[in-house]
Amino acid sequence: MSTPFRPSPPLQVREVSACMCVHGNRCSSYAPGHALHLIQARLASATPTEWVDAIVEAADAPTGEVSLRTIDGVAITVWNAAGAAEQVTAGTPVALHARYDVLSLGTRRFNISRLD
Repeated sequence: MSTPFRPSPPLQVREVSACMCVHGNRCSSYAPGHALHLIQARLASATPTEWVDAIVEAADAPTGEVSLRTIDGVAITVWNAAGAAEQVTAGTPVALHARYDVLSLGTRRFNISRLD
């Protein structure tokens, strides 16, 4: 005689998940402004003509906001939880990939969320 199959009850799922960067750890989310996804980085690299040069006007490390001005004079404010604002100061040259929302600081690349 075999025992009847008793399925395990489903686990409760929280409605709102928090990225680990909220707790001071490494980003665990690929949402805009969090960790850079490999595919996002590859797509930005595959379209080199869409990078725009910009200069950092201001960076606020506690909030993660970075104010940029492109070479064409367009003001853009972006947010990043992975530490982009800690890496730059006013006057730092950067590159912005507007289609895939990637900010490049030398060899470092960050996933950004545009605030404007």
